[in-house]
Amino acid sequence: MVQPSLFCTDSAPLLSGDEGEVSYYPNVISSEKAAQWFAYFHEHMAWQAERRQMYDREVDVPRLHTHFSLSDNVDPPLREAFGLVSHYLHTPFNSVGMNLYRNQHDSVASHHDKLEFLRAGQPIAILSLGATRRMVIRQKKVSRRHLNFDLEEGSLLVMSWTSQLHYDHGIPKERDTVGPRISLAFRVSGT
Repeated sequence: MVQPSLFCTDSAPLLSGDEGEVSYYPNVISSEKAAQWFAYFHEHMAWQAERRQMYDREVDVPRLHTHFSLSDNVDPPLREAFGLVSHYLHTPFNSVGMNLYRNQHDSVASHHDKLEFLRAGQPIAILSLGATRRMVIRQKKVSRRHLNFDLEEGSLLVMSWTSQLHYDHGIPKERDTVGPRISLAFRVSGT
């Protein structure tokens, strides 16, 4: 995975080795820019509620979602975010999935990205806007090594493609009141 050499942070990889890399970069964008993008995306995106089959019943997905191909004519703030992340990671991202976590009750279960839809060897980059939320990364092996850390506003989390084979990640519900958060997950779709 190519490390973003121009980010002004002192962050080291959270995970590094044969099972993949996960790196966290705080303050990739200013708090002012993060607040502008958050306000724009919160108001202007066509957020969709989804339902999923869970065991024997259909349930609401506990967050809102939207998705874009970056070859489409996307809004200027999304194009700007795409340009920033693509430039610094030197990665040909071509899609972005956006999630809106409305409050502490919204979450995403522990999972790994569906690699059959992603280009092998390309990283996944998650830009966080809005409220800070806890992420949990768990090793799939029996040892079940795990990390808990906060995704702060304006930060970027970069996960290698290989890490998806060995680790799951998720955003759990919170006990305390938490404001809304938007994540932009940039990926290289296709084979």
